[in-house]
Amino acid sequence: MSTARYAVFGHPVAHSLSPRIHQAFGRQTGIDLVYEAIDAPPATFADALAAFAAAGGAGANITLPLKTLAYDLASTRSERATRAGAVNTLVRRGETWHGDTTDGVGLVRDLTDRRSLDLRGRRTLLIGAGGAARSVAPALLDAGVSELYVVNRTPARADALADALGEPGVVHPRYFEQLGEMGEFELIINATSAGRDGSVPALPRSLVGMRTDAVDLSYGEAAVPFLAWARAHGCQGVIDGLGMLVEQAAESFELWHGVRPETDAVFDALQARNISLTTAD
Repeated sequence: MSTARYAVFGHPVAHSLSPRIHQAFGRQTGIDLVYEAIDAPPATFADALAAFAAAGGAGANITLPLKTLAYDLASTRSERATRAGAVNTLVRRGETWHGDTTDGVGLVRDLTDRRSLDLRGRRTLLIGAGGAARSVAPALLDAGVSELYVVNRTPARADALADALGEPGVVHPRYFEQLGEMGEFELIINATSAGRDGSVPALPRSLVGMRTDAVDLSYGEAAVPFLAWARAHGCQGVIDGLGMLVEQAAESFELWHGVRPETDAVFDALQARNISLTTAD
């Protein structure tokens, strides 16, 4: 019997920690698997995914910039993927793909279980409205944030995400030009990819209060600019996306194999090695 094949698709993707994480989970649970990184630009993603399936691909993780394309390619989708309008996990079912998103639950589990943050009642700012933001927004609402403000460089995308979430009393789209008028937030989440080129959106000091925690969904070098801004402006907690990456991977692993791996040892090992990477899965 051939070993099941799994992969992470993205562009770029050579930096991804996902192969290392899933191989560690496989060793831990005694499951034999092959997991690779496949670089697929958006224009060729559908063909690359079809070739992977034809070669025995049983499951895939999807990272930037392919999460909304993966949503379109899935024949069926979980309720949470439908709410997000994005897919980061594909499960092969017969001749079709089933799409799910594990990013949101991974983020919430990292923040609440590992970091001991209580998200209930938090006034929250979500910077970005692309696939990463879409993937985590529903889970933040489910975790009980009191208000979720969404800002994006393209206002129409912020409006579209707010409309998709369907909670107008809680979710508020705003423009970057309005950031200075929005007051303090207790949680600020950077879901943009700006850090990949060493930049960060221009954010005013007025966003930060005495209880503000700042989270970047990226990890490694890509998270440095935003987290440096957060530290310089006095955020009490400054968190990158490595914990979310490990937790969403565990959720994907359970979807594929029916076994939930332990995450703390894998997270600790990755933190200890202080690997510099360019973006989060």
